[in-house]
Amino acid sequence: MSKLRLSKHSLQQQQQQLKLYEKLLPSLDLKRRQLTVEAQKAREEQRVAIEAANALEMKIGEELPMLADERLDLTGLVKMDGYRVGEQNVVGTRLPILEQMNFVVSDYSRMATPAWIDILVQRLKDAAEARVRSRIAGERVEILSHAVRRITQRVNLFDKVLIPDAKKNIQRIRIYLGDAERASVITSKLAKAKQQKNNNSWEDDDTDGVAS
Repeated sequence: MSKLRLSKHSLQQQQQQLKLYEKLLPSLDLKRRQLTVEAQKAREEQRVAIEAANALEMKIGEELPMLADERLDLTGLVKMDGYRVGEQNVVGTRLPILEQMNFVVSDYSRMATPAWIDILVQRLKDAAEARVRSRIAGERVEILSHAVRRITQRVNLFDKVLIPDAKKNIQRIRIYLGDAERASVITSKLAKAKQQKNNNSWEDDDTDGVAS
């Protein structure tokens, strides 16, 4: 850390920095509050997504109890063939958002299989999508939480370090310059007094010479 220069130029620099810090702080604090709200919303969305995924999986068992029949082999009936994730800009933070999901459904004869297979296929797709959405919701929470921590650190840096330090430096420089100015005035007065005394002494000497 560079040593503080106690000069008028340094005072001007500190005043400019203080002005900049105080100008930036409100916008940083606003962004912190906005991100905090978004992080809270993301946590709620994650909770809802997890509950939805759990509910869908339970619904499959309740709606289709025939799946408990061990003679049924439905392995590979529905497979997730990937999904596409896009980006969403939220308060300057890039967040993942699910755009598309792809599934591969095994060929099966609608004539030779029970009608509820069609329902099962859709429920399995819904459950898989719900799980992906809950996972992405978790990623959004993590990213926003990190963004909140970072912006909070910046707000604290400005509010508790940079602004107080600038104010202290300004006060320190002003005190120094004030003391220096007073010392200069006193020195000037003493020099004038001494000069006046010397002048008076010369005048006295000249008077004595004339009298003699």
